[in-house]
Amino acid sequence: MNFVSTRIITTDVKRLVAFYQTVTGIKLTLYTEDFAELVTAAGTLAIGSTRTLRLFGGDHVASPAENRSAIVEFRVADVDDAYRRLGGFIDGALVQAPTTMPWGNRSLLFRDPDGNLVNFFTPVKAEAIRKFER
Repeated sequence: MNFVSTRIITTDVKRLVAFYQTVTGIKLTLYTEDFAELVTAAGTLAIGSTRTLRLFGGDHVASPAENRSAIVEFRVADVDDAYRRLGGFIDGALVQAPTTMPWGNRSLLFRDPDGNLVNFFTPVKAEAIRKFER
């Protein structure tokens, strides 16, 4: 088995596509007005509209903009640089400025337009750096 992707369900695919393109600098592929993907070497962040839920058994299979348990995480080369680059773009959505965590990652936390928590992090302590050497 291989983990492939995480999908965010939203009422506004284009808004999330624009947001994730801006914060990551990666162009998302918009396959239809209901489905897009941000592909990286480690995995894919998929964005699907609420209309896609009908294909999974009904409109109530998932609820958009209600996540309070998952964090979408991206490892970046320099989290402090990412914070400076994003500046005012994430100001109203900032949860935590770059902070070094006990497990050795320096993390920046903010929310996307649907309220999903996003973590940009850089391993900074030796053990964390070794963990991500693959």
